[in-house]
Amino acid sequence: MSMVRICVQLLYGTAGKEIVMRPCAQLSSFSDSLDVSQEKIVIRNRHGEKLFGVLHEAGSKDIVVLCHGFRSSKEGRTILSLANALTSEKISIFRFDFSGNGESEGTFEYGNYYKEVDDLHDVILHFKKHKRDTCAIAGHSKGGNVVILYASMYHDIPKVINLSGRFNLERGIGDRFGNDYMERINEHGFIDVEDKAGRIIYRVTKESLMDRLKTDMQSACTSIDPKCRVVTVHGAEDDVVPSEDALEFDKHISNHELHVIEGADHRYASHQLELAAIVLKFLKS
Repeated sequence: MSMVRICVQLLYGTAGKEIVMRPCAQLSSFSDSLDVSQEKIVIRNRHGEKLFGVLHEAGSKDIVVLCHGFRSSKEGRTILSLANALTSEKISIFRFDFSGNGESEGTFEYGNYYKEVDDLHDVILHFKKHKRDTCAIAGHSKGGNVVILYASMYHDIPKVINLSGRFNLERGIGDRFGNDYMERINEHGFIDVEDKAGRIIYRVTKESLMDRLKTDMQSACTSIDPKCRVVTVHGAEDDVVPSEDALEFDKHISNHELHVIEGADHRYASHQLELAAIVLKFLKS
């Protein structure tokens, strides 16, 4: 059995295109023979907020940073499963909560794409300061958008992993808020999102809505350095972000691989092993 050591440290601080649309060979199991330490780290972002994360030391000096999706956290199932798969192959990873999410400080806001890019940059700079390079960044759902946007702005990461990211950011808003969302937000200045019991979960302001609508993924895709390798993985049965969005990423990113997993949903609930196999192959190639 693997031994897990938990400690707490407060630190502020060309491959062309390949399209695969088929079920992937599954990993038989994840190795449990590797000693992996988990270290809780707190990084202060440029806004003075503490970002909470966990560093899994699995043997490699370089690390892979994992980014969660909308209203999720570093404890999300997809992130934890990927962390397990990578550390089992002796790849060290860091998973963290964006500001306003999970344990991290800050106020949750709808949109906020570029602030999350800032958070990711501050994380990468923190590890660089401590002589640790980031060899890849991976993001699930909204996190997929964040890693693509990051690669369009900063050209310091050789590999980017986009898991179920949304290309068309105008799509999906009406499904969540109703097709009259623009009229309502123009009238009131905000939309409150409630749970089934009528409790307010979060507020969407006009500013935060426009932040999403003004985020141009096509421009971001074409701004990525051609030497940066990008892979997009998407579930064919994704009912949150249509798999057609994955085809758009493939169309506009020059150095790109696309893998559509047959039968997989947005969170790869029954396809964690196929997802892990694709990501590991990409990282090791």
